Amino acid sequence: MTEFRGAWTETEAESFLTEQTIPIRLACHRPDESLWMVALWYRYRDGTFECATWAKADLVGYLRNDSQVAFEVSANHPPYRGVRGNGSASLSEDEGKEVLRSLIERYLGDTDSELARWLLSPEREEVRIRVHPQRAYSWDYSERMRDVAEADSVTDAE
Repeated sequence: MTEFRGAWTETEAESFLTEQTIPIRLACHRPDESLWMVALWYRYRDGTFECATWAKADLVGYLRNDSQVAFEVSANHPPYRGVRGNGSASLSEDEGKEVLRSLIERYLGDTDSELARWLLSPEREEVRIRVHPQRAYSWDYSERMRDVAEADSVTDAE
């Protein structure tokens, strides 16, 4: 069971994680104990993050060696807000590339692109990464960044 703290209720945090199409930033340990961070597409379902990556990716080996992770999903533009935390990751085969296909559709809209065809090619073996959060902390700087966010949206509209 995930322990939620911070600016949002558990329901609000889960809504943010479900609605956003910002990649998750996932940190883990390399075998030499140094830290490694990657950005991955994710979907949030049933209290876990699901990602997919190439079976030969360094990340897969690192997670096999040490399953403890830290994560963050946060807005890249003002007002800054998001969810960060820690937990553990588990790995399994992405049978039929079901997770990968879902992620491509979530982030790209469909599978009709060179990138999607390459990712879904039969030569690529995919691994499903499930991140099981233990603690999650939400923050939301919308109130304190109101004038910055408004100025940013005016600039984007021009």
